[in-house]
Amino acid sequence: PNIMNNNNPKSMKMRILFTVILIAMIMGAYAQKASMTLTFTADSNNQHVPLNSILIENLTQGGDTTLYAPDTTLVLDYITGMQEISSKGSNGFSLSQNYPNPIENKTTIGLYLPEKKGVLVIISDVIGRELLNKEFQLKQGNHSFTFYPGRESFYFLTVKAFHQRQTVKMFNSPNYAYGSGSFKLEYNGQHAVLNEYKSEMNLYNFVYDHGDHLKFTSFTNLGERVITSTPTDAHTYSFHYTGDPCPGTPTITDIDGNVYNTVQIGSQCWMKENLKTTTYNNGTSIPNVTNASTWSNLSSGAYVWYSNNNSWKESFGALYNWYAMVDANGLCPDGWHIPSDDEWTELINYIGHFGLGNELKSCRQVNSPLGGGCNTSEHPRWSEAYVNYGTDDYGFSGLAGGTRDFNGTFWDIGIYTGWWSSTENSPSFAWGRYLSNNLNFVYIYTYPKRDGFRVRCLRD
Repeated sequence: PNIMNNNNPKSMKMRILFTVILIAMIMGAYAQKASMTLTFTADSNNQHVPLNSILIENLTQGGDTTLYAPDTTLVLDYITGMQEISSKGSNGFSLSQNYPNPIENKTTIGLYLPEKKGVLVIISDVIGRELLNKEFQLKQGNHSFTFYPGRESFYFLTVKAFHQRQTVKMFNSPNYAYGSGSFKLEYNGQHAVLNEYKSEMNLYNFVYDHGDHLKFTSFTNLGERVITSTPTDAHTYSFHYTGDPCPGTPTITDIDGNVYNTVQIGSQCWMKENLKTTTYNNGTSIPNVTNASTWSNLSSGAYVWYSNNNSWKESFGALYNWYAMVDANGLCPDGWHIPSDDEWTELINYIGHFGLGNELKSCRQVNSPLGGGCNTSEHPRWSEAYVNYGTDDYGFSGLAGGTRDFNGTFWDIGIYTGWWSSTENSPSFAWGRYLSNNLNFVYIYTYPKRDGFRVRCLRD
């Protein structure tokens, strides 16, 4: 008989089974659970720098979490193909990083629920084996758990609720490993105030969906560094602390008494700010040529403030024509010189990758996505750009102080900046480098020697 006959019970069962399998296949294809591991390191002049902590902020959805040393790995769980129900707003819940971490015999984990809900708590090891799977019916509010570890070095504690899952990574200190090798999870009950636990102040409803834009802030003994990224796969992020002052020369002073910070980038020691001196190094005054017509006919050294306004001095330094670069009276302080084009190339080669333009710019910019003091409309700063923004990874802190062209016209404050090299190209032109707010490159160009550019001195 035909078993696929509509009236045949076996046919009905087979069709139902086939439908269930088909739906499962479709759901499996469109709703895959996945995880992504992000690792963080830091260095200074190619030497490892210990990370004290890393703040991770979700710029797309809001929320943040913090990793504390020695934990430098973030595991993000997400759904691919089908969006999970968002935990933003009233449906959100918050799982806090355990404290202490590393675990000292036991550790406390906090959980906030916006309403009464059943939650599933899963503890697994580093290779994904489930060591505990337990459900709890919890009321709205703040709750805490105590975890006693076994002999594993790392544990992942995951809470599932409201169609979301949040995970914390817990490091087990060998000095405090639970002697019996067993482990357990105890529910401590409900608490009125979330900040009763230090750990609960470190994670504020951090939710992640694949494609979210994240901001990472590192904290070390050398200060802070910031990286923003939209991770799509496992990745290692390196925070560069090469913005350190030059060893033995944290500052220099010119003949006018202006003090400049220094920055070590690779093997080179640079001034961190643009030159401001109005006097050659031997005590001879540099002519301040404000008249545009006079400026356009010069064949000797001169300087000017942007728009003939000396209020720009502290923000951007002076604009010099190229003749001042090679004046026998000397422009830079003793032990320092105008960098050649080859020395500029050495700087660029040291950075050596696509983001070098933005990495040499100061982060001060209109509507900078880095936020904080980087997001500013007050000079000194860069004008807003649709894509590119300064990250100042190396401490060079380039700012858009504008230029004066060979006919005496001032241009592009907030948009553009250029620096001279000491290298001549022809009787009327010399080599320089420039940055622009909308471009992510350090451009090399030949400029008329009568142009007014900025100066960064380089240590001999």
